[in-house]
Amino acid sequence: MSEWVVLTLAMAAACAVVLTIVVINHRRIPEDDDPNETPDVIEYMTMMIGVVYAIVLGLAIAGVWEARSAAQETVRQEAQALHEISARAEVYPQATRERIRADVDAYVRYVVEEEFPYMGEHDALSETGTELLEKVRRSVTDYQPANDFEGQAYQPLVDQVAVVDDARGSRGQNAGPTMPGVVWFGLIIGALVTVGLIFTLQIRRTGREVLLAGLFSALIAFLLFLIWDFDAPFSRGIAATSAPFVDLFPQVTG
Repeated sequence: MSEWVVLTLAMAAACAVVLTIVVINHRRIPEDDDPNETPDVIEYMTMMIGVVYAIVLGLAIAGVWEARSAAQETVRQEAQALHEISARAEVYPQATRERIRADVDAYVRYVVEEEFPYMGEHDALSETGTELLEKVRRSVTDYQPANDFEGQAYQPLVDQVAVVDDARGSRGQNAGPTMPGVVWFGLIIGALVTVGLIFTLQIRRTGREVLLAGLFSALIAFLLFLIWDFDAPFSRGIAATSAPFVDLFPQVTG
């Protein structure tokens, strides 16, 4: 059973239970009952719906912002590990050192100039980037240390390649939208209900009330847009950038 079916059944069951109880209570009310003696429930319901929706909006904004920050952190880790590979290759012979650094530079150049735009369009990593990283891995792991000094540098270099691979994998997982569809369903329905409650409070056409109603609706729309904009960390307005690569490899990306 899909989550949408479960959600539909749960919502229908909740509505059915509440409506059944209301109908039963209404039939039990005597004819001489005065409804003015009981508090009006509409204001309480309006207030509670607004509070609950505000909490949901806050959690959604915090979630997508955290995902965006995590995506930027994986970019920083990837760039830092590549920088460490280039720096620690200094202990190797010149030919090996230059080959490793050339492969790292080629990978960095491709990521900055080609792969980030590719991720924005396709929400996924490119095969070329994977091949270039594999070339870096081979340049590091295929070398056989000639002495103990080189041997001590070999394993840390291999570990840094693993860090790059892990960070790249995380970057690929964060390339697309992170917000589940069922959450968007709740956010949109909640927005419609919250804005629709304005009309249950007998809004008048005074300039102040019309202005406040318009500003409230615009605020809800802005917050939903903000969530949508943060939802894809690499492909929309406030997106994670390749700045760490540019900062650590200015000779390649400048």
